[in-house]
Amino acid sequence: MKAVSLAPLQVRQWGGHSITVNICVMKRFIMYVCTLAAIIVFAGSHYAHACTGIALKAADGSRIVARTVEWANEAMNCGYAIVPRGHVQKSFTPEGVTGLEFKARYGYIGIYTDYEQFVVEGVNEAGLSAGLFFFPGFGEYPQFDKKTEDRSISDLQFVSWVLSNFSSIEEVKKGIKDIRVISMDSRIGTVHWRLSEPGGRIVVLEYKKGEPVFHENPIGTFTNSPGFEFHITNLRNYVNLHAGAAENQLLGQGIKPENPLELSPLGGGSGMLGLPGDFTPPSRFVRAAFFSMSAPILPTSFEMVTQAFHILNNFDIPVGAQHKADQIPQGLPSATQFTAVTDLSTLRLYYRTAWNQNIRCLDLKRIDFSKVEYRTNPLDACKVQPVEMIFQ
Repeated sequence: MKAVSLAPLQVRQWGGHSITVNICVMKRFIMYVCTLAAIIVFAGSHYAHACTGIALKAADGSRIVARTVEWANEAMNCGYAIVPRGHVQKSFTPEGVTGLEFKARYGYIGIYTDYEQFVVEGVNEAGLSAGLFFFPGFGEYPQFDKKTEDRSISDLQFVSWVLSNFSSIEEVKKGIKDIRVISMDSRIGTVHWRLSEPGGRIVVLEYKKGEPVFHENPIGTFTNSPGFEFHITNLRNYVNLHAGAAENQLLGQGIKPENPLELSPLGGGSGMLGLPGDFTPPSRFVRAAFFSMSAPILPTSFEMVTQAFHILNNFDIPVGAQHKADQIPQGLPSATQFTAVTDLSTLRLYYRTAWNQNIRCLDLKRIDFSKVEYRTNPLDACKVQPVEMIFQ
């Protein structure tokens, strides 16, 4: 693990003038430029990012939210951040690290992708969960305005801002009036967010014409583009699907009523014949909705945590399914780079990765967020799948 510390000041000679520079600030800005360049390279590759989210409820009333994170172009260096109360962050803008500065009222754990500032999934000590999902081609943020720079926050840091400041969805809805969510660069595309409370309320936040729009999400399912309202409407195209087996059908009654042909299902689960199987966001939304709605309601939250992992197995995208033969990345065992499941009742965040399918757990209740230092750690210390040998 690593703790963040400020670097000393140094004097540099630029253009004949002596300038005092904070090395930490320089490194942050250099990393910002590199981050932006890397994101823009793949911004046009819609197949690269494909996330699927579900929500479940246990018989004891516990609530579970779970999701996958896909990136099909290359292996990401994902990690988790432990963020204490009082930790100060500053947002990126198109001009550098010059945006909104915010101080954490609540401690939280967040999972980031490549760069620790960009938390895509997390939960705070108050039980509020937030997740970022890519939303290319449909969202529209406010334009960056230098006059409101100190109220501007990058969309990729919005999850951190939510987890730092709020304990409920209503608080987020009030607080968002005081900020401007912006993009570091319009070529990156847009994102939308899922917010969840321990009591079961889940909302989707999307930006349309520069304004935040909140949608209540009664089923907890979430994917990517198009907008959330489309996905809910699209479910009506599959109103015929149901769990279990389809009923036998008699054919030929009009031709030979005395000897009709009886058709019976070929196997179990025939009630879901017609369920779309591709990896596009609309198809994943439909599958995730039906799988989560038909899942058994088990007694405890941990049983539902394991159930969530089993459901999301169906959204583990194999490498090659989204690529042409000559474009398959090396060193990437699955486009689904990690799967995360959050138990909002026990405040535990579980995860597994493409390199290590063993489930690991981060327990917020074991952390004193008033004393712990800010730190980050890779999701995988070693990117090799461990194997338990039965016979030595």
